[in-house]
Amino acid sequence: MNIRKITSMTMFVSFILLVLTSIILYIVPHGRVAYWADWHLWGLTKSEWGNLHINLGFLFLLAGCLHIFYNWAPIKAYMKNKSRELKVFTPSFNIALLLTLIVGIGTYLEIPPMSSVIHLSESFKDSASEKYGEPPYGHAELSSLKLFAKKQNLDLDKAGKLLKDAGMQFKDSEDTLAVIAAANKMSPQQIYEIIKPAAANKGQGDRVIFPDTPPSGFGNKNLGALCSEYDLMFQVIRQGLAKRGVKADAEMTIKEIAAANEMNPMAIFEAILAVVTETQDH
Repeated sequence: MNIRKITSMTMFVSFILLVLTSIILYIVPHGRVAYWADWHLWGLTKSEWGNLHINLGFLFLLAGCLHIFYNWAPIKAYMKNKSRELKVFTPSFNIALLLTLIVGIGTYLEIPPMSSVIHLSESFKDSASEKYGEPPYGHAELSSLKLFAKKQNLDLDKAGKLLKDAGMQFKDSEDTLAVIAAANKMSPQQIYEIIKPAAANKGQGDRVIFPDTPPSGFGNKNLGALCSEYDLMFQVIRQGLAKRGVKADAEMTIKEIAAANEMNPMAIFEAILAVVTETQDH
């Protein structure tokens, strides 16, 4: 048994698999979307792909350390100058260090092309959000049926009846949407589609309240649609944002507004919330 060969082959195989899992995690939907839609690829969930990537990384790291140990002599040779003197900062090492620093610092400062790689990943994830749909709020699948019905203004009894009529198996309203979905081999999103008709009737005086925290998928919503969803007057919101130095158009998403004004989406949310609160006070 040749340990050196086994080490090299382990490094090679784990490297190939790490590249594969890296590509998958690069394009995988955001967690809130993946868990809501019960996203799978080749039978594995987002969490399972992440766990596989971590353990393969550890295997590659261990094999890499052994590889350095078994190949220390040639590595030392790379760090010697023309006089055969051991020197860490050889031209080859300096170039390798410089390339690494450029990528690291460029990523931190969001300089192209490093920033372009990150933005491309975000575009894949945003496309997945449009394809699979956003949950009503973060980790909605972990809410009990009772709490979910309350948050979504659903009639709990009617929701339970709709599930039973659809042949869904569940214990009681304390079961989470994730548990109900798993028991019936469905996604939490599909469970929600079944109980959606249980929406409680609104009275004439009822109105949708703008939340105190950003709703799920807030950054991908355009301002016009956001105003329609929460019964807000677009012109009032636009003027209120303008007073705060924020330029925005109806078709722009919150992320686009944030980028155009050199702010982050959370700051835009707080600005909208301030305008809404100011309007209600008057």
